[in-house]
Order: sequence, then structure tokens, then C-alpha cells
Amino acid sequence: MKEAIKGGEFVIKETPYTDIFIPEEFDEEAQMIRQTCLDFLEAEVLNILERIDAQEEGLMPALLDKAGELGMLGVSIPEEYGGFGKNFNTSMLVADAVGSGYSFAVALSAHTGIGTLPILYYGNAEQKAKYIPKLATGEWKASYCLTEPNAGSDANSGRTSAKLNAEGTHYLINGQKMWITNGGFADIFIVFARIDDDKNLTAFIVERDFGGITMNPEEHKLGIKGSSTRQIFFNDCPVPVENMLSDRENGFKIAVNILNIGRIKLGAATIGSARAVISQAVNYANERVQFNLQISKFGAIRYKLAEMATRLFAVESATYRAGQNIDDAFDTLMTGGVDEAQAKLKSVEQFAIECAIIKVWCSEMLDYVVDEGVQIYGGMGYSAEAPMERAYRDSRINRIFEGTNEVNRLLMIDMLLKRAMKGELDLMGPAQAVAGELMAIPDFGGGDDAPFAAEKKILANLKKTGLMIAGAAVQKLMMSLSKEQEILMNIADIIGYVYVAESVLLRAEKLYYTRGEAQAAYAMDMAKVYLYSAIDKVAVAGKEALYSFAEGDELNMMLMGLRRFTKAQPFNVKEARQRIAKKLIEENRYCY
Repeated sequence: MKEAIKGGEFVIKETPYTDIFIPEEFDEEAQMIRQTCLDFLEAEVLNILERIDAQEEGLMPALLDKAGELGMLGVSIPEEYGGFGKNFNTSMLVADAVGSGYSFAVALSAHTGIGTLPILYYGNAEQKAKYIPKLATGEWKASYCLTEPNAGSDANSGRTSAKLNAEGTHYLINGQKMWITNGGFADIFIVFARIDDDKNLTAFIVERDFGGITMNPEEHKLGIKGSSTRQIFFNDCPVPVENMLSDRENGFKIAVNILNIGRIKLGAATIGSARAVISQAVNYANERVQFNLQISKFGAIRYKLAEMATRLFAVESATYRAGQNIDDAFDTLMTGGVDEAQAKLKSVEQFAIECAIIKVWCSEMLDYVVDEGVQIYGGMGYSAEAPMERAYRDSRINRIFEGTNEVNRLLMIDMLLKRAMKGELDLMGPAQAVAGELMAIPDFGGGDDAPFAAEKKILANLKKTGLMIAGAAVQKLMMSLSKEQEILMNIADIIGYVYVAESVLLRAEKLYYTRGEAQAAYAMDMAKVYLYSAIDKVAVAGKEALYSFAEGDELNMMLMGLRRFTKAQPFNVKEARQRIAKKLIEENRYCY
């Protein structure tokens, strides 16, 4: 078995292309599962979007029932509970395939993810036997009750209370939850509440039929209008003591770990959505004629199409790379004798940094794609009669779901530094080496002529940029760094661009060496376009960070280092984008 990669290690270590998984490697069975999901959307969802958005009574639960009959709700649930028992990356492929299903995708992902997984991963044998089979088939629908009016990003500050009754048989839950997806029709609620004066929350499995549950009418939202979103009130809701999930005060840990899974799955869903939007934009560009020409012939439109495709291809590379890392970590833990549910949790926790990166970069990719989609459609893009209006509105929630992008950026660096302090990642050693390199004479050598050598050198230098700035910020600001959110977000941007740029470069390299240069040509173009864009993004973020905390000779020296580390030989991105766009236009769809 290959050596398992540690989460966050990409910052200090070069990853060989042989160690990553690329979407082109999914086997026939996984592709069949994906196609089943796409066929379901085509037959059952995409032709009734208006009815879904109107929240026609009973429609969404009926759609989930049909999805359950096909096994779509149980792909990653063990066979003993009625699921298919597939690995993590296959479940990501399902989230990807369903991602173009607008509000239906939200309902399904809430049910299969944050609604079901807390019981699967933290439930005892009796709880799993009682609930998981019915959740796997869709007989029971699930939702997740964490957020409160005054407890959003700061989830552990929730005020919902749980008090043991005099008989010691039930906890009486009182409180208010809001933004509860699937709340209007869910049979099962994963509810987080505080017992007495506990420091941390405790989780409970609450059935709708327990009583003491009321709700507000459906929320009126900017997008995902077909998704049921309710405020839910618990008024002495009696929950049997055996329905406590895991241990007392373990609720916050459950919430954090389940959100890690939600983040990377959200990333996968945005990929499916973006793929559909790009195909629609290409179709329209090929049909729309202005100045006696199809608008797909204009350079400005081709730029948009190529950039949309490049950003999608790049984050897709990162998403399935991380998904396979999680599967590999799970296999290693299982081989070491760790309990299956624990192994699943620990493997995702190991790559929590990557999950946060993927959530941020994928959601921002989709926002870019839908915005440019509207622009390509022009006036029709603003019309509810055309598909871009719904895609544009529905996309916006993704930068808020599963922790805002700002919180996720801060978490990336917080987790990275904590792992360094625990000795799990040696960040300071490489950071000090980079600091020493600033004092040395720059290497102006011609370099290696091997394929990807120049790009790998650029990538290595971008990593040095992140290490230089993070190392200097830690030394200069010490304990106050945690309060410098702007600097932390600058560093997070550098780290995120490095991870995504490396992922797409490794994907192109793997295709080059396994399928030949011709098969890898478009991937190579997209990898280079993304990398050269990342250079500029890293340079800007680096400059902003340095200006924020360094001064005098130290600042000048690090600015010289930043210029050195973000220097690259010229590359004609226009010609590369033209090739990428030309292929899309010929195929009349997203084809990568």
C-alpha cells in the first residue's frame, strides 16, 4: 500500500502525479452510478423546475422517494444497512452528478450528508439499525438543526437547551433553530442542544412524532426556492435518553466533523452545476447571431468560455484528488484496526484543510461561471424564461452554506498552524529555509527541459511565497496573528491557489504520461492558464500581507523575494484560451 499523504502536507512537499487520482480514472461501475443520477435529473427533475420552485405540496419528498428507489440516497451507506457501500470518492461523484439539479440537489445532499451521516458515524448499534435503513431508502427524510438566530458561524454559542426530566427517561428540548433545510417535511432531525450549563453542545436524534415541535412558514429566499427552509421551535420536546447521539458534550465535535464532509461534497455539487451552465452558455453562444456572426466567434466570448472551463477543470482536479486522499487514509486506518465509522471520520478530519479549500474555491468558481453565463446570454440572461436566472440565484448560497467562505479561509490557516504547533507538520523548518534563501544569490539557471519542469518550478516558488509570508507573520505577530484576519485571509488565498494550481497541473501531467501528449493537450493548456493566473493572484495577496505587518529593510527584502518567487517566463494565455474555447464550441458542450 502506498504511503498515506498527510492533510496540509502539500504546502511543504512535492506530490508526484502517480500519487493522485484524476476523474478520468473512475471505473465503469462508478460511471454507471453517475449516469443513473444524470438520467434521473433529466427524467424527473429538470422538466418540472417551476413546480419544484413553487414548493408544490409533497413534490420534493416524492422525488426523494424515487431517488431512494434507485439507490441514490444510499451510495456510501454500508450494505448491511441497505446501501451500496461505495467509497468516498464515488459518493462525491454522485454529489457532482446531482449538482445540476438546483433545489433538488440541496434537498438530496442535506438528507444524505448532514442529515444521515451523524447517525452513521456517531450512532450506536441500536441507533444505526433503527434509523439508517429507512434513511437509505428515503422512507424517512432527514435534516440537521444547528444554526440559531444568534448562533451562525459561532455554532457552539447556541442557546437551545436540553433538561433531563424528573423520571430520568427523556430530555426536554427547548429552543429555536433556523435555516433548517428539509425542515418542512423531515421525519428525523439531528438537533444540537446544551444540557444544563455544559460548555459544549450535545447532539440528539429527534423524531418529528415525538411532539413539541412547531415551525414557521417556509422562508422566502433569493435562490434555491424549491428547497424547504424553515424555522423550527422545540417546546418541551421529549427525546428519549437513548436518542442522545454519541457522548454528552460531543455535539460540537460532531458538527465540525460533519461540516468537513459537507464542505467537500458541496464542492463536488458545484462542479456538476457549473458543467451544466457552461454547456448552456456554449449552446447559446453558438446559436446567437450578432453582426452576422455567431457570438461564439468573438474573442471576448471565447475568453469567457475558456476561463469558465479552466476554473471548473482546475477545482474538479483538486476535489477528486482530495476525495481519493480521504479514501486512502480510510484504507490505512482500517488496515491499522480502527473501527470503520471512526476510520471514516478520522480520514476526513485529516484532510479538513483541503475540504475547506475546495468549499471556497468551488463555490467561487460557480459564482464566476454563472455570472459569465448571464453575461453571455445578455438580456436573455436576465430573463426568468432562460436558464441562467435560476442558476445565478441558486449559486449564491454556496458561499454561505457549510460555513461562510471567510470562516473557511480563517479555518485553513488556523488548522495549518495548529498542526505545525503539534508537530504533525513541519512548517517552520521549510519557512526558515526559504528565509535563508532570501539572503542567497538567486538561481538564474536555464532549468530542466523535461515536460512540466518549468511549471513545477513556478509551483515550488509559489509554495515558498506562502511559507515566507506565513513564517514571517508568525514570528512578527506571534499570538496576535489570530486577530489579524485580513493577513490570515491573504495567506489562505496563497495556500488555496497553490493547492488548486498543483492539482490541475498534476492531472495534466498524469494524462500526459498515461494517455499521451495528444490526449493531454487541452488539460495542459488549462493547467498553464490556471497556473499563470495563480501567479498574479499570489503576488497580490503576498504584497497585501507584507504591507500589513513588515517594514523597513525586512519589508524590502521580502518584497524582493516575492518578486523572485512570482516570476515566470512569458506564456501566451490568449492562444491557450482560444484552443480551449474552440474545442468547447466544436463540441457544443462542456467536454473536458
